[in-house]
Amino acid sequence: MSPTIIGIIGIIALFVLIFSRMPVGFIMAIIGFTGFGYLVSFDASMNLMAKDLYAVFGSYSLTVIPLFVLMGQLAFHSGISTRLFDAAYRFLGHQPGGLAMATVGACAGFAAICGSTNATAATMAAATLPEMKRYNYKAELATGAVAAGGSLGILIPPSVIFIVYGIMTEQSIGKLFIAGIGPGILLTALFIVTIIIWARVRPDLGPAGPKTSFKGKINSLAGLSETLVLFVLVMGGLFAGLFTPTEAGAIGALGTLVLALVKRQLSWSGFASSLMETTRISCMILVIVAGATIFGHFLAVTRIPFDIAAWISSIDLPSYAIIMLIIFVYLIGGCFIDSLALIMLTVPIFYPVITSLNYDPIWFGVVIVLITQIGVITPPVGVNVYVVSGVARDVPLELIFKGVMPFLIALVLGTLILIPFPQIALFLPNLMK
Repeated sequence: MSPTIIGIIGIIALFVLIFSRMPVGFIMAIIGFTGFGYLVSFDASMNLMAKDLYAVFGSYSLTVIPLFVLMGQLAFHSGISTRLFDAAYRFLGHQPGGLAMATVGACAGFAAICGSTNATAATMAAATLPEMKRYNYKAELATGAVAAGGSLGILIPPSVIFIVYGIMTEQSIGKLFIAGIGPGILLTALFIVTIIIWARVRPDLGPAGPKTSFKGKINSLAGLSETLVLFVLVMGGLFAGLFTPTEAGAIGALGTLVLALVKRQLSWSGFASSLMETTRISCMILVIVAGATIFGHFLAVTRIPFDIAAWISSIDLPSYAIIMLIIFVYLIGGCFIDSLALIMLTVPIFYPVITSLNYDPIWFGVVIVLITQIGVITPPVGVNVYVVSGVARDVPLELIFKGVMPFLIALVLGTLILIPFPQIALFLPNLMK
């Protein structure tokens, strides 16, 4: 059989095994190892796996991932997420759907110090769902807001997806982080507008809560101080060119730990849990990266990525039509493949096409992160929905999927706005040194 046929068989096997619930990193590694061994030789495949595993797990650039994950875990266990929600609730809770709006706002704030969509969704679900249930919010709005708001974790910096994309394409991780700020604010606003409209059409979804005095609102702003300090410390340092993304992750994690200890808000058990969760999440991410690296080398010898890139480039269509075709591929792929795995699999294929069409690679990175956000809340994968379902065990899964549908419209609208107006993402990076 030709290398192309072997590559197609490998891709089909990848999709089949994904539905078996086997970890996607292992799936890509096994198929890549087997396919490369068949096309080249078993010895070459063994050498490839050893080299790729060492390259990934020994990579200095990838140490930024556990550092930012640790920063988010320390923030969660020191109660920052709860204080964020409390502050947002005091300003928005008196409106219909106000608690859901406060949840989205708190998700955006926590995303600024977390970097993971799963961690943001799980953290905010634990903090906000009991409150919304206490105020008689319908489960579809409550869980939908948490699942959608949690997706901001991969757009608002720091973002694990941006880190991986930057390393793969040799783009500035600092610029990618800064580029996510504008679209992150836009998407947060669109989510809140979605809740306002939905709550007005169906007032029973989210009854208005009690009003908070002006003094109470001002006092609640103290709960934002830690997040603001950490965000300015990390993003400000990157923007000014004072330190690298890896150094920013280390400073952010240390800053979070110091703030928690000074305010005596972190217990020994919370610190131990932070380390355990950081280890678990970081290993999961690095296994996916390693597996995708092995699978990518297998695809390279099949020539499929280069053939697809050449085919797309040769299509007699305007450049905007080609970019829409690529976006459509991401939309479909995001429904079936984990967001990080999708990035690892597709960027080597589409990145050369984007650069040949003279699109800005920083802008493209933001666009594909936006599209993969759609994937984390759409069936059948919809990982954020499953995360929320794990917290809200009394809510049927189909009801959570129903709850995220209005937010999908906001995500699609945000993507469509970003395509003709790339400066929303590029304005701040263009100011960097």
